Amino acid sequence: MEAARHEVDERSPLLNADHGSEGMPVELLQENRSHWRSIRVMYLTMFLSSLGFSIVVSSIWPFLQKVDKTADATFLGWVIAVYSLGQMIASILFGAWSNYRPRREPLIISILINVAANILYGYAHAPPSHNKYYMLLARALVGFGAGNVAVVRSYVAGATSLQERNSAMANISACQALGFILGPALQTAMTSIGQTGVSWKVIDLELNMYTAPAFLGAFLGIVNIIFIIAVFREHHVNELNGAKCINGNIQGSSEMLENSDGDIDLVAVVTCNILFFVILFAFAIFETIATPLTMDMYAWTGKQAVLYNGLLLVGVGVESIVVFMTTKILSKRFEDRLLLLEGFVIIFVGFFILLPWGNQYPQIQWTDIKNGSNYSSADIMYGESSIVAWDFLLRSSHSVDAVGCPVQQEWCQHIPIIHLAQYIISVILIGVGYPVCNVMSYTLYSKVLGPVPQGIYMGWLTASGSGARTLGPAFVGQVYPRYGPRWTFGPLCGMVMAATILVVLMYKRLIGFSVRSLTLQR
Repeated sequence: MEAARHEVDERSPLLNADHGSEGMPVELLQENRSHWRSIRVMYLTMFLSSLGFSIVVSSIWPFLQKVDKTADATFLGWVIAVYSLGQMIASILFGAWSNYRPRREPLIISILINVAANILYGYAHAPPSHNKYYMLLARALVGFGAGNVAVVRSYVAGATSLQERNSAMANISACQALGFILGPALQTAMTSIGQTGVSWKVIDLELNMYTAPAFLGAFLGIVNIIFIIAVFREHHVNELNGAKCINGNIQGSSEMLENSDGDIDLVAVVTCNILFFVILFAFAIFETIATPLTMDMYAWTGKQAVLYNGLLLVGVGVESIVVFMTTKILSKRFEDRLLLLEGFVIIFVGFFILLPWGNQYPQIQWTDIKNGSNYSSADIMYGESSIVAWDFLLRSSHSVDAVGCPVQQEWCQHIPIIHLAQYIISVILIGVGYPVCNVMSYTLYSKVLGPVPQGIYMGWLTASGSGARTLGPAFVGQVYPRYGPRWTFGPLCGMVMAATILVVLMYKRLIGFSVRSLTLQR
């Protein structure tokens, strides 16, 4: 009976549980439908998690200035970084929690934290003083709530068979990408409310273009909790013997689950964490550097850079969704590790193209000297904090006349420009390589771990990604204003190449747990 049940699950397409249901017992059919409804709830949770991050990110700086005039670019850096720090800590905690308790618990608690954080963000104007610290706390709690990503991925990994996992992981990543795309779009739509908006003095509520997205995020979080309570049920598929666990009760032998932890290839596990760190580190640098790079290279104003790069990032998001869906098809014909290797090669080529060449140089931004800027060359080249450079860029981007590469960045006078065609081709290639590596790293990692509870392990993987998203912007802030694009993209190319070589060296070990177990038995 258990073998038949496993066979039915493997034959059921990911998003079509009704297919192949003819002749299936009623209780088995209901169980199969519950199985896929629960996975779809995890898709929704991932989508809303990424939407909650991106829906306010483009308005954090003007809202911070509005609620607290003492906030500067240094504090903005903390407000942005604290999200990833919160997620890095929480992903490990929630992952461990999900290993020993029903996953519904950490999911609901994390979303409640997220709801409270969004409400706190919307009321950041209310306290009489120190408002910027309330915004900092709100973003830290939003990041902490986003630690449930580890729970979502560990559940989907355990609730799908090997045949289903590539497709399920691709769908999760596509939902995440869709959230990142729609978030800024919803923020833009809410600008029609205006900076003043409407207010209710009784409850001290101000609903404007800055707070409305946060309150919407809180509402969607409540909707998510309702779906988890009403629809979500825990299921587990043992990839080795077909045993299934429903709501924490294992049907079939659990001996493999109890004794398999020692059989995990820890070298492959560590390798996957390193590779995932490199993937997220590279993409974080790409996201961070886009606006200042294009302002320096093409003499775009801040408004132009935000608009054009926003359109490019939306294009990358759409491209990523297409790549996610294509990866689902390719993974049925090619090995996961081969696709991962190809993804790294594409990312390397994408960043290698960004290395400057030729004899055309950026337009120099002389207006800051004329306007009596207080920043000296030493401030940019040897400042102790990278935020000094970003503060300069932010001030420059708000100046009407300040276009081009700031003269304080001495490299502007001897480093050639990155041609616009180079930049666009690079964006396209990174938009292909990143989603392939993202999906394959998660999928391969879950297969390497096998049937053991994956909460803690997925927490470590998510934490490595959060660490990369924290260190990536810091790296850009330290290196780019001082040394320019060559020393920014050169070491990054070296890092991606090293990761590619690591995949080649570890190629034989990057295999699924069940495949490795069968090999050892032989």
